[in-house]
Amino acid sequence: MEGYNIGMKLEEQYKILYFKDLGDERGNLVVIEGEGMDIPFDIKRVFYIYGSDDTVVRGQHANLRSEFLLVNVKGSSKVRVNNGSESAVILLDRPGMGLHLSPMLWKDMYDFSEDSVLLVLSSLHYDGQEYIRDYEEYLRMVKGERK
Repeated sequence: MEGYNIGMKLEEQYKILYFKDLGDERGNLVVIEGEGMDIPFDIKRVFYIYGSDDTVVRGQHANLRSEFLLVNVKGSSKVRVNNGSESAVILLDRPGMGLHLSPMLWKDMYDFSEDSVLLVLSSLHYDGQEYIRDYEEYLRMVKGERK
């Protein structure tokens, strides 16, 4: 089994993106277009997380093939990304800011503000088979070890 992230630095596996705010006196308008415009993938699925608080941890998994874009359209949350050897924490607190995640990154979303609405855009439709929910299994995979 070949390792997935061997040799890749963490900062090569995620990117913070900023989107244009086209608002005016009528209010704010942020546009996010897929397939090479604002994000590097075609959007296949959209979901959002709300009603969480600062005690909740969401995610806690990696995906074999899916790319994601996370945008806190209201409030704030933190995202911890981990590639098996490095980790970083990104604060999402502006609706014009997004976090693009490559496949095979472990992710935890947490420290949600009371008013947080975290929008997630995905490159693939849901497939439970591509989720890795056991951290030890994830570590074996990224290091190229057999079970």
